[in-house]
Amino acid sequence: MNLFKGNENWEDKLKPILNKYSRKKHPLEYQNTYQLLVMVVLSAQDSDANINKIAPALFEVFPNMKSLSVSNVEELLPYIAKVRNYTTKANWLIEIAQEIKEDNAIPMNLKDLIALKGIGRKSANVILHESQKPAEGIIADLHVIRVAPRIGIIPETKDGLKAEKLLMAAIKRSIWDEIGMAISFLGRETCRPKPKCYECLITEHCSYFRQTKLNPLF
Repeated sequence: MNLFKGNENWEDKLKPILNKYSRKKHPLEYQNTYQLLVMVVLSAQDSDANINKIAPALFEVFPNMKSLSVSNVEELLPYIAKVRNYTTKANWLIEIAQEIKEDNAIPMNLKDLIALKGIGRKSANVILHESQKPAEGIIADLHVIRVAPRIGIIPETKDGLKAEKLLMAAIKRSIWDEIGMAISFLGRETCRPKPKCYECLITEHCSYFRQTKLNPLF
């Protein structure tokens, strides 16, 4: 069911979730930008909870980019063996570390971040958001891809890049820095695959709510 309406003033309609989730820390339990970058790479097609579980032992041995840059894939693998696609990700991380070498050399712009192995636009947007850098796009993770069409902000799509571009066209740049994670948290907590509509702060603006039996007026 495509609930897309278009031409909406989403900045005002999404204020309740922006107010609730603004500056809420990402579920990845990182302590600095180096850890965030590594964990974002590892979390692709895996759960944040799993990455949080393996992270302490990983960062005890590899506490910074320099320690990772002088290591190799074979030394890294035992610490990430429970991560999905761990061999590929190990190669990515070693290559990133050997290119960057120092924590303070981690790029803080979209172009240079996505030039690194294993970092696409979604990951780069997360790193910039969590580092409180100016937004150059909108985070479009699996929760956003599910929830944004359900609300009616964009048409349905399973393509993260397409979802991001549609969101960027539908939403004013002034809230790009927060809206992706706000929608993501809404999807994690309330607008789940089986949504908890009566706990939601924006039901009055939600196409799904208006067009289902959950709304007593219909």
